[in-house]
Amino acid sequence: QVQLVESGGGLVQTGGSLRLSCAASGRTFSSYAMGWFRQAPGKEREFVAAISSGGSTYYADSVKGRFTISRDNAENTVYLQMNSLKPEDTAVYYCAAHYSGSYYRAPSYGDWGQGTQVTVSS
Repeated sequence: QVQLVESGGGLVQTGGSLRLSCAASGRTFSSYAMGWFRQAPGKEREFVAAISSGGSTYYADSVKGRFTISRDNAENTVYLQMNSLKPEDTAVYYCAAHYSGSYYRAPSYGDWGQGTQVTVSS
């Protein structure tokens, strides 16, 4: 099991930026692909971004060009840089460790953080 702790959420205005962090435990962090998902009120959890163990990145169409996922294996941390934020980005954001399967699907991830709230005001 890997422990994941998100931080960096908050309240920002439309067009603003936030950087989310996900700190992971374990010696084998660098072996995991990592993902970010979000869940807005009344909606299902949706894929946001993922990064493979080799550094390849994947994004939902809704965030391409605005969000950037990165990782620092030396610090066991994954980041999500969010720019040009929109009200529709408002959600609880979760990081997760990928175990097997499609990067785009939540069941492919075996461990999840507690989530951090991102609110974008209009």
